Amino acid sequence: MNIFMSDLIYKKEVFQIIGLCMEVHNNLGHGFKEIVYKDALEMEFENADIIFDREVLYTVNYKGIILPHRFKADFVISDQIIFEVKALSKGFSEEHIAQCINYLKLSGNKLCLLVNFGEPRLNYKRIVLENSRFK
Repeated sequence: MNIFMSDLIYKKEVFQIIGLCMEVHNNLGHGFKEIVYKDALEMEFENADIIFDREVLYTVNYKGIILPHRFKADFVISDQIIFEVKALSKGFSEEHIAQCINYLKLSGNKLCLLVNFGEPRLNYKRIVLENSRFK
């Protein structure tokens, strides 16, 4: 199945977010802890007038009972895009992808951007979840 750029959801928003990520990566480089990149991104989002929430908590409803463990997404952009920041020297694992899918299921959002600042070159993935049985 071919996906054309015009078919991508939130194309304009993602372009802007990735541009800001590149700005942060170009200025800080790789090697810092995640929190440093999150702080810099928060500043960039504010300067760009991007609406966001940081460290958004999600709960899991299991058979009508809210489980005690909560999940915390790094950012939620404009109530639409989950944005996860990593500082990994070796790239993403299946666990990181699963984390994003879980956030999408719990939030009801369709797109998660997973961005890695830990490599010499900025790396990111778009993770899309069209339907969720949880929301």
